[in-house]
Amino acid sequence: MARQVKRAFKYRFYPTGEQAAELSRTFGCVRLVYNKALQERTRAWYGEQRRISYVPSSAALTEWKKTAELAFLTEVSSVPLQQALRHLQTAFGNFFAKRAKYPRYKSRKKSRASAEYTRSAFTWREGHLTLAKMTQPLDIRWSRPLPEEAEPTTVTVSRDAAGRWFVSLLCEDSIAAAATTAAVGLDAGITSLVTLSTGEKVANPKHERRDRARLARAQRELSRKAKGSANREKARRKVARVHARIADRRRDVLHKLSTRLVRENQTVVIEDLTVRNLLKNGTLARAISDASWTELRSMLEYKCAWYGRELVVIDRFFPSSKLCGNCGTVAAKLPLNVRAWTCACGAVHDRDVNAARNILAAGLAVSACGDGVRPQRESSRTGRSSVKQEPQRATAGIPRL
Repeated sequence: MARQVKRAFKYRFYPTGEQAAELSRTFGCVRLVYNKALQERTRAWYGEQRRISYVPSSAALTEWKKTAELAFLTEVSSVPLQQALRHLQTAFGNFFAKRAKYPRYKSRKKSRASAEYTRSAFTWREGHLTLAKMTQPLDIRWSRPLPEEAEPTTVTVSRDAAGRWFVSLLCEDSIAAAATTAAVGLDAGITSLVTLSTGEKVANPKHERRDRARLARAQRELSRKAKGSANREKARRKVARVHARIADRRRDVLHKLSTRLVRENQTVVIEDLTVRNLLKNGTLARAISDASWTELRSMLEYKCAWYGRELVVIDRFFPSSKLCGNCGTVAAKLPLNVRAWTCACGAVHDRDVNAARNILAAGLAVSACGDGVRPQRESSRTGRSSVKQEPQRATAGIPRL
């Protein structure tokens, strides 16, 4: 059965000089309004213990436009400015719900340059998109078609560090998923990007390593340029283009892999990895960053929601690599350099394949029972998940493979 979802379609476009100037002004005004509203909220809270919501911020924006100092805000579309205030409201909502840190100010050099237009601020006619304050439609490269009879509800225009312009169209899309009962477990790695419980190993393309020499050369050229010069800006763009090339290739591989896994399986089981802590390993940090496990998990999460699949995340302390899938014994030690090991029962395991199969078994047990795939050694009042314990013998409840 087809599912109706909201889906963003991103395309590259090439603005005229007039359009680029208008969008650059809009980006700057969006950043200014966001920072000024954040400053007012911070001052009101720490100075007066008073919270400011979206409505007072919107009224303040109207007053700012009337001043001589900020009269230039009227030269750009008002919708992206209002959307910036809504994004700030969302950021504070996430902060108060303890889902994120306190909102930070947007930097001209480091923050993403973008502006969001709702339905009242753009015109969509016969495949041509015209934004507010513009007389000509954007020159978009339609790399893939939009869904039939799709009407964009939100348009987001952005410019990356390499100077490329993109437009993202949010539309309603119908996604049909073939019925299946298959399940797969994923073990993330560096030598192999992921190892599946079927025994398949997906090779790690190592995009950053392949372009490392080109990136180093571009960074050396940048370091020799005088700060503030036009040549330094050209060298910075060159470095940004190398980074963009790496990121685009990596994202393409992850999209294809995640889509295949979600389409072919009803249940996908992964580990809850703490990538932030793993990056503290100075030897492996660069390789872990290049693998981009966090981005892969994010893709699996929203694609499983699109296709009506189930994504099971097992506890990070589950000993998937050290657990014998044949007899259930947990090995005392298993260093990272050991890629194959033999259990006391005589079973010979490939480290990654065994881990993926154990992850699948634990995920199926969690999916069926909710918890309890390992015996609890502490009182339930502690609130700790039973899959966090590490007894020397593995549990009843984990199917043998």
